[in-house]
Amino acid sequence: MKKCRFFIVLLGVVFLTACSQSPRYSSSVGQKKIPVSSGYLTDSSGIHQQLIKQFKRWKGTPYRYGGTTLSGVDCSAFVQNTYHVKFKKKIPRTTRTQIKVGKKVKKSQLKVGDIVFFKTGRNSLHNGIYMGNSTFMHASSSKGVTISNLNNRYWRKRYVTSRRIL
Repeated sequence: MKKCRFFIVLLGVVFLTACSQSPRYSSSVGQKKIPVSSGYLTDSSGIHQQLIKQFKRWKGTPYRYGGTTLSGVDCSAFVQNTYHVKFKKKIPRTTRTQIKVGKKVKKSQLKVGDIVFFKTGRNSLHNGIYMGNSTFMHASSSKGVTISNLNNRYWRKRYVTSRRIL
């Protein structure tokens, strides 16, 4: 069992580039916007509550390169599914394409529901959805779907940009 877990973790690390290839940046694509509160628990539009519901459903789902289901999911598929199921928004499948949509947002201006992007390797990106209070939910290669803190040393050093679609 330990060998199996080690192999799965090793595969997750090796295939972390699943979320993207090389980062590309371009101008934003216009999207219809709905109001988003900057509050963590006072999100009047219900975005935070919808994200919590999504997290409860997916929590612990293992990371799987190219995965799109509750049996295994990668970061960009988790973000894509969340936007589609909870907000009826269609966004591209990969981080490499997701980083091109919406409006660029400064880290200091993040709102609940914004997508945060990280450079996790020479040619790889990772992403998740901002939950407020410096936290984001994502499909981690080591922990599966989880909530992490942007101020964690690992994530702080790798933060690249954020995009607002909602």
